[in-house]
Amino acid sequence: MRKHNGMRPQDIAILLKICALNNTTWKTTDLAKQLSISQSEISESLHRSQIAQLIDSKKRTILKTNFLEFLEYGIKYVFPQAPGPLTRGIPTAHSHPFFKNKILSQTSFVWPDPQAKHIGIEIQPLFKTAVNAVKTDDELYTLLALVDVIRVGKAREVKLAKEELRTRILHESSRKSNKTKNSTSRMERTAI
Repeated sequence: MRKHNGMRPQDIAILLKICALNNTTWKTTDLAKQLSISQSEISESLHRSQIAQLIDSKKRTILKTNFLEFLEYGIKYVFPQAPGPLTRGIPTAHSHPFFKNKILSQTSFVWPDPQAKHIGIEIQPLFKTAVNAVKTDDELYTLLALVDVIRVGKAREVKLAKEELRTRILHESSRKSNKTKNSTSRMERTAI
């Protein structure tokens, strides 16, 4: 059995990319190309994730509740982020377009990118090729930004990010609406 030398930031990005694929079949070569990470590093990452019980023994299916628990309670301690200087970059954390109508803040966070239009406080992405990877994958971009909220956000922002991650990773929104409909139907039957 190979030794486990701890998780690396790109491990989280790879698992988020698999989540973003939303149960479609994937190959390590595709992940490598889309994330600009070598195929051997993808394989090593999947091995580390399997040992950490974040992906199944066949390294094909994410153990979503374990992964979500790690994101909610461990990511900010394992991969902390201290904001840096003002720079040009791609909006992340609560500055991501997803949060536009949800959080009002005068602070803007960005991943450094000299070609970007936005200026904000620099935070480093989880992996060095994230800026390129998110330019072609909106779902991955949103998931990484939600993780950044947990890494640098305030309590209210973190709560919103955790709820959204739960919805996106576990695909709970349809289940919640069905539960609400079923509860309403039971209440209506009881009232009659």
